[in-house]
Amino acid sequence: MSILEAHNVRVVGSGDQFVVLGHGFGTDQSLWKHLVPHLVKNYQVVLFDLIGSGTTDPENFHFQRYSTLHGYADDLLAILEELEIETCIYVGHSVSGMVGCLASLERPEAFSKLILVAASPRYLNDSCYFGGFEQEDLNQLFEAIQSNFKAWVTGFAPLAVGADIESPVVQEFARTLFNIRPDIALSVVKTIFQSDVREVLPRVRVPCHVLQSTKDLAVPVVVAHYLERSLGGETYVEIFPTEGHLPQLSSPEIVIPIIVRHISAPTGKYVGS
Repeated sequence: MSILEAHNVRVVGSGDQFVVLGHGFGTDQSLWKHLVPHLVKNYQVVLFDLIGSGTTDPENFHFQRYSTLHGYADDLLAILEELEIETCIYVGHSVSGMVGCLASLERPEAFSKLILVAASPRYLNDSCYFGGFEQEDLNQLFEAIQSNFKAWVTGFAPLAVGADIESPVVQEFARTLFNIRPDIALSVVKTIFQSDVREVLPRVRVPCHVLQSTKDLAVPVVVAHYLERSLGGETYVEIFPTEGHLPQLSSPEIVIPIIVRHISAPTGKYVGS
């Protein structure tokens, strides 16, 4: 199986520039369904699924390879190489934001800008950093996934989205979560929530646009400002008045125009509203 087949890669649209969209944990490329129609007239849009997501073959998930975020960054670079993309605008949601940062360290010329949506370099608090979680919180999270995956998904989906269980967006997120094999879900969650890539941020020289909801279960607003201080290149932050970790699904009328504005803005220009 080729890497493009393994990741269910699709390229849609037309134009001279490529926009590559990376989704977060528990979702797949359908996360971007509200954004893609706004891009296809002017860009070639690359959609793919992270290995381990429910749309991919679980046999392609190698626990050691994906025990760090570098495995995902290597996949991203391999997709760009296979498609012969020399440079792109990369939009990374959640963990895929940091995946893009890591990939840019290996091939900075491949990225004209990084747009980081609800991204965090570390989820665990320490003495000089607030990521939002204590280790005991994470231990309870891991235990819940391991002991009763179905119950965990049912409880986690509305908290992550910031809406009632009856919400169509919550039900959609629960559906994509349920598609993941439980042992893979546990492994990926551990990798993400125990990750710490803060030390590499000053070496990320590609222009970065940090986009963040005001209320997000997984990523406090202070993390966006930490990224602003820590990233090594030009960095712009925009906080929007939405709730939840998947605002491009739960509040598309607010978030999609903001993402499009940041994609289309000339590199190096402030694009605040």
